[in-house]
Amino acid sequence: MSLLRQGSQYIIFGLLQLALDWGVFVLATALGVPVAPGNLIGRVSGALLGFWLNGRYTFADQGQQRHGWKRFMRFALLWLLMTAASTWLISWVAGSLGLGHAWLAKPLVEGGLAAATFFLLRHVVYR
Repeated sequence: MSLLRQGSQYIIFGLLQLALDWGVFVLATALGVPVAPGNLIGRVSGALLGFWLNGRYTFADQGQQRHGWKRFMRFALLWLLMTAASTWLISWVAGSLGLGHAWLAKPLVEGGLAAATFFLLRHVVYR
């Protein structure tokens, strides 16, 4: 599997995930959901889309999708760690600078976490 192909697909699918995650987060918090649960709701929506897209296309092996419970459990553990980091950072921004800044910071936080996540997905989850 080509790192360039995987990387480019990961970026494209990641942007779709980010758009969904961010949109759900902004909508939920605008409707009065607190920041931490709003971030969790957004990340769950993006994660479900991402697990399917990355297993089906990005990390597929010669056209064979890479799903299954074993991979999903590894994905879930990684997701929990990244969600804890994301939620802490977004909550800190919201508490320090306000909700509007948290809305702006979310794509930056998620983008930073995505870089580390790519290599963990490639070598741990979808191996």
